[in-house]
Amino acid sequence: MARIGVFVCHCGENIARTVDVEKVAEFASKLPGVVYSTHYVYMCSEPGQKLIRDAIAEKNLTGVVVAACSPHLHERTFRKACQMAGLNPYLCEMANIREHCSWVHRDREVATEKAKELVAFIVEKVKRNKPLKPVRLPVTKRALVIGGGIAGIQAALDLAEAGVPVTLVEKQPSIGGNMARLSETFPTLDCAQCILTPRMVEVKQHPNIELLTYSEVVDVSGYVGNFKVKILRKPRYVREDLCTGCGDCAAACPVDVPNEFDRNLSWRKAVYLPFPQAVPQVYTIDAEHCLNTPRMFPLVCERCYQACAPKAINYDDKPQIIEREVGAIILATGYELYPAENVREYGYGKHPDIVDSLEFERLLSASGPTGGEIHRPSDGKVPKEVVFIQCVGSRDPANGVPYCSKICCMYTAKHALLYKRKVPDGRAYIFYMDIRAGGKGYEEFIRRVMEEERVLYIRGRVAKVIPENGKLLVEGIDTLSGQRIEIAADMVVLAMAITSNSNELVQKLRVATDEYGFAQEAHPKLRPVETLTSGVFVAGVIQGPKDIPETVAQASGAAAKALTLLTKDVLEREPTIAQVNEQTCVGCFECQRVCPYGAIERREIRDRQGNLIKVVAKVNEGVCEGCGACVVACRNKSMDLAGFAEEQIFAELAAVM
Repeated sequence: MARIGVFVCHCGENIARTVDVEKVAEFASKLPGVVYSTHYVYMCSEPGQKLIRDAIAEKNLTGVVVAACSPHLHERTFRKACQMAGLNPYLCEMANIREHCSWVHRDREVATEKAKELVAFIVEKVKRNKPLKPVRLPVTKRALVIGGGIAGIQAALDLAEAGVPVTLVEKQPSIGGNMARLSETFPTLDCAQCILTPRMVEVKQHPNIELLTYSEVVDVSGYVGNFKVKILRKPRYVREDLCTGCGDCAAACPVDVPNEFDRNLSWRKAVYLPFPQAVPQVYTIDAEHCLNTPRMFPLVCERCYQACAPKAINYDDKPQIIEREVGAIILATGYELYPAENVREYGYGKHPDIVDSLEFERLLSASGPTGGEIHRPSDGKVPKEVVFIQCVGSRDPANGVPYCSKICCMYTAKHALLYKRKVPDGRAYIFYMDIRAGGKGYEEFIRRVMEEERVLYIRGRVAKVIPENGKLLVEGIDTLSGQRIEIAADMVVLAMAITSNSNELVQKLRVATDEYGFAQEAHPKLRPVETLTSGVFVAGVIQGPKDIPETVAQASGAAAKALTLLTKDVLEREPTIAQVNEQTCVGCFECQRVCPYGAIERREIRDRQGNLIKVVAKVNEGVCEGCGACVVACRNKSMDLAGFAEEQIFAELAAVM
């Protein structure tokens, strides 16, 4: 016979302000099967949890209902309290009377009645709950980090320092990511290369890190603790074990190609090193532009081969599939800029002196195409009037994305400051919507740019940029004064929106994304580096726009979460997964067709003589996330979800009808 205890939480005033919790507790005490009901101001606190533990022991409870906030927040908390009192944790359920009730209603009487129904609803479910045991899985003690920017570098080093073998995969020929393109970093103006390149070298030299550059993850199968990954290693046509990075091959190459690392502001050869501090220091032949492409015989050009003393050039190099088994995966693939061509009123692409933020970074960098001198791309002259336009594509649903890209205010201020240092007699103007400087020392940095560097901030939108008489006519409105403004600029710098670049990859890993393509975290406050795909973590801008300190902190957080998983010999997972009744399963595999996680497999049932009787569905316990799609798709009701059986669902519905 069921003996249920109901515990109603005030949640401070979050619930009690709208819901009469005393009436809810009194109502619950009269429900069939309920032998104890009470309320407390903070049920998740230690006194609240003790209240639950004591009641389980004193009242011999067979089930517990906690009427409080979202199960996403504290279900684990209350189940652990029940487990400490000797009750199976899966005999504890939560009625969400905060997010589903008090937060969405104003009428206290109506909200109270709804809270009563939600409690009755869950009481009927708990009566039919069965004790469950966690699914136990072995763990492969190796991690995969995808992306070799500062987030991937930090995560890989943290894991490697903890003794975990790491495979770091980067699709470009060198690690470093977008941070390698930067000149200085705000607000301290540290040299980006001075911060980044020593860490890149650490990655290359660390005995626990396997570095696979010029490689891409093409397939991921398996489940938490036991992922199987296929990595495509693209041909460099240069042997890494022989290349010394001397550059003789590039000097001999007759082909010039726009340099994508410099955002096409300079030229490189068909055999190239992405940038001087690249890791690994190995040249790569660009097969798309090499004169010998596609591979032909006899060869059209062998100048790089003839110039290479160590004979590292290998025209017969082939793509290679590398397979690795890992226990955890960290996604750190970085970002792209919103295409400036899409914001047509600013004329990007129509005039070489209209550049985006990363192009201006390369002009500022000592390793950039101009050696750190500010020259106009059109004629090489020093620009005396530069206009910086913020929020280009950001906060603009009509011409870009509706969200704030978070770092544009700060890097635009940095650009203006560095420009003034390099061109002291130049004038810098910044058009802005709002200034968002939420970080340590950020507001002070903005003030310094305004007051000490005399950069003119103009609050307003730029209507258009028109090339005219060798100048760029910037037309806008100062919204503070209401005056129309025209500036004849020598250069225009566009602070472009930051966008996600990981859609294909997150699909392979079955990671949910938000409406803008950024990876969706499991919980924005309590699980910010975890995803709903167990064993897959996120770090850096793949989760949303952020600056370097926040990126590094999140990367270390993701590494810590992965380490928590990888230090265990056996992993325990939630048992609320799908189950198959093999006796009634007819092998139609509609469940397999709809499963978003690939958790449904085929199982052959044979007799003692080995003859095939039938083929049925089988649930891979490590992959299943308990979404219930297979239960809905099964036509003959051979699928069920542990903890959410059909009997329970109908009992819940009956309680509120």
